[in-house]
Amino acid sequence: MQITKIEICPRYKKFFRKLSFEIQKKAIEKINIFRNNPFDPQLKTHSLSGKHKECWAFWINYDYRIEFIFLSDKEVLFLNIGTHDIYR
Repeated sequence: MQITKIEICPRYKKFFRKLSFEIQKKAIEKINIFRNNPFDPQLKTHSLSGKHKECWAFWINYDYRIEFIFLSDKEVLFLNIGTHDIYR
């Protein structure tokens, strides 16, 4: 499955801009992998639970995640980016 369209929430943009340059760069690398295969093992893509049960997330690195929802098989909406605190 390949992702052809990624939409971005204003919240995601706001928090992306606050990240260090290194994390931004790593995030872009992981997003490129995500576009080709959202379930690539190195992303550790997983569904969330609780109040975020409609959402998914994938790893940028051990500390940082991107939270998203599937709009269709080929479209996603990035909701948030940051440490595990984004789930609170």
